[in-house]
Amino acid sequence: MKSISRQLILAALTVVVTIIACSNIKNDTKPPTIAVAEESNPAQATSEAFKKYWYSGTAELTSFELAQNRYGEIHKGTSVLIYVTEDFNPEKQVKADQKRANNVPILKLNSTKKFYTGIYPYSIMTSTFFPVDNNKHAIKVTSSMQEWCGHIFTQLNNRAKFEVQSYSYFESESDQEFSIDKAILEDELWTKLRIDPSKLPIGTHQIVPAFETLRMKHISLETYEATATLTTTNATSIYTLNYPKLNRKLEISFNSSFPYDILGWTETSTSGYGTNAKTLTTKATKIKQLKTPYWSKNSVKDSILRKELGL
Repeated sequence: MKSISRQLILAALTVVVTIIACSNIKNDTKPPTIAVAEESNPAQATSEAFKKYWYSGTAELTSFELAQNRYGEIHKGTSVLIYVTEDFNPEKQVKADQKRANNVPILKLNSTKKFYTGIYPYSIMTSTFFPVDNNKHAIKVTSSMQEWCGHIFTQLNNRAKFEVQSYSYFESESDQEFSIDKAILEDELWTKLRIDPSKLPIGTHQIVPAFETLRMKHISLETYEATATLTTTNATSIYTLNYPKLNRKLEISFNSSFPYDILGWTETSTSGYGTNAKTLTTKATKIKQLKTPYWSKNSVKDSILRKELGL
């Protein structure tokens, strides 16, 4: 009888342990995270002019002469803005490899900078994937910076909240994963401007500054109060963001008429450390613009296009 009782007890314990184990496995298994619809205005109608310009099978490349504020001095360099339309997979949040009913048409901006500080180079690139519907936030923003001390990478995914992954060679920043409430992203405004500048936010708002700025100044990725204005003088418009707490002002100059191409920009902020800190202005001046399918221009003979862009 005792032997039977022991067997029954062991059997019961086995069942309990199995149930607990299965329960833990079930709780630890997370469903795939996909893009969550956000409250938004109705989709903006795509004009014929927009379709003709942006769906021509080419990208828009614009080069700029760069005077970059860094370490309390101005350093010469170049910048290129690459705008192109593509279909985006909203679940994986990457460029779609095939046509699907739920693909999201986006206008992508790859913003690049290259400059030297003394002996060593900086290479910066920010990619923004913004819906052509122009009624939601960017689906994704990534930014990376490489220089001889190391490199930094930040990625934001637009899901139920903004999910952020950030990696840095600095100990104080190191590896981070966190989420923040949705807000205006400065990086998305450069693309929103190209679709319809009349839809740009005006007035005082909480805005997440450009990822490049956050990393260069080593400040946390969060919203900061900014005042936005839009002024138009003849054929040129200027969109301005002023961040009082950061002592930073950005001015983007662009053509007032479609396709609202960028003519240049200035960014004024404090640079340097301690007694060497001073207020300086980064300036980008347009060199050249090309419409071309750059992804197919990869032969030696195509290097002539770099000269055309002044690179």
